[in-house]
Amino acid sequence: MVAGYRLAARLGAGGMGRVYLSHTQGGRPVAIKVVRPELADDPDFRRRFSREIKAARRVRGAYTAELIDADADGVPPWLATLYVPGPSLTEAVARRGPLPVPAVLWLMAGVAEALQVIHSEGIVHRDLKPSNVLLAADGPRVIDFGISLAADVTSHTATGAAVGTPAFMAPEQASAGEITPATDVFALGQTAAFAALGRPLFGDGPAVNVLYRIVHEEPDLSLLPPQLRPLLARCLAADPAERATPAEVVEWCRKHLGADADPGGGPAVWREVTGPEVMVPAPVPVPAQVHTLPSATMPMQPMQPMQWAPPATVAERRPRRRRTALITAAALTAGGLLLSGMVWTLGETVDRLVQRETTSSSGAGPTASAESSASSSDGAPDAAEASGAADRAAGAPEPSPTATGAPRAHPYPLMRLDSDNSMDIGDPVRREDRKGDIRFVCDATSCALESDTSVMTLLLGDPGATLDRCRTQLTGADSKHLPLAAAANGSEICIKHSSGVIALYTITVKSTALPDIGFLLGDLTVWRET
Repeated sequence: MVAGYRLAARLGAGGMGRVYLSHTQGGRPVAIKVVRPELADDPDFRRRFSREIKAARRVRGAYTAELIDADADGVPPWLATLYVPGPSLTEAVARRGPLPVPAVLWLMAGVAEALQVIHSEGIVHRDLKPSNVLLAADGPRVIDFGISLAADVTSHTATGAAVGTPAFMAPEQASAGEITPATDVFALGQTAAFAALGRPLFGDGPAVNVLYRIVHEEPDLSLLPPQLRPLLARCLAADPAERATPAEVVEWCRKHLGADADPGGGPAVWREVTGPEVMVPAPVPVPAQVHTLPSATMPMQPMQPMQWAPPATVAERRPRRRRTALITAAALTAGGLLLSGMVWTLGETVDRLVQRETTSSSGAGPTASAESSASSSDGAPDAAEASGAADRAAGAPEPSPTATGAPRAHPYPLMRLDSDNSMDIGDPVRREDRKGDIRFVCDATSCALESDTSVMTLLLGDPGATLDRCRTQLTGADSKHLPLAAAANGSEICIKHSSGVIALYTITVKSTALPDIGFLLGDLTVWRET
């Protein structure tokens, strides 16, 4: 459940969070986007997110996925848009290859019309790309408008996230220049070129190389179909002032589509691109509440009708009264004996505690301590106390507070984990190699903690874990690999070494949006016997 929406399926994930399928109370399908924890923890992000969704609520267009509901103050923040039953442009190209020219023109006209509506509300998309264009049976739909600006913050980009997608950025966006509606037109040209070529116009490779080509090189339009080159050349002009407007793109496309531009649905070639109709899962039924009887419930006996009986005679009542009086007297006697025993025991315990406290505060020597202990028990000293007093009188050292075996907490603040180092539960804790107990690992899509010697578990609920709580949570744990997708700033991870030593790692900074340069920063507490 997310804010009353029961989730039916997972649709995907992106830079800002995960997307799920749900339904309104009336059964209309909606897409629920749940913001990532590390973004949700940023107050600046929440403020921008709130401002952007207020603007996005005003966008109503035939080629946009309408924003239905949202909550920037939710835990976590979320938003709901109309669900579009169709593949993304990325999926369609991967399935069937480049689109034919009429389908590309229809695509550009629909996306340009969506941009007109979006820009009229003072919103710049900033992240228009093939995966943000869904192909419905009656035309394209632009999604994720109005929320890209919310992620454009210094504190967020410091954790490794980038605003926009490098392969589809405009030159001014790639060089941190001024963002205007013309920025979205450049992205529209790149998206259309991707649809026609089946690959990004500025090539693949490291993001730095792609951005360099976008800023410093002219796009190569020679491989594009001749019918598309004039329009794409205007959309991809380096100077934003020279680019076509969305209205001009719509007019140019409709002129070249001719009869295929009739309203009410796309041409046959468009329906071929979108593929078969997508079947939307039905709403998830509300689980029925099941009430069960306790396992120890006694079987119900049928109620018997009350029978009238004549009153007892005086002779019959006397034995009953006598038995009742005897039972009452016995109960009172037993209760009095029990209460007396409790009072005597409590009094003796208090006397001993008072005598010990008095002895320790008055500075009495070992002999006096032994004598007071003996006198408190009617002249019969306790064997253990007498033995301890004799040892202390002979000059034996006082027992150490840590000699009882209780683990002591050893703090290690600001422990950083990245691809070059690790940390040990033993000593030394900080390691500048990868041979420690706990290592930070990342692949192309996610990051995790791994170990050869320790099991780990992520704590849920209120912060402030203790040794006892970690012991409880680690009971039965056997995983030495902990994915960090659900972790955020402030998350706590309990760790148990094969030697039995327990540790707690509290994340203060999580940076996993760009796995190549990801890291964790946190405070480590290790409980050791000494």
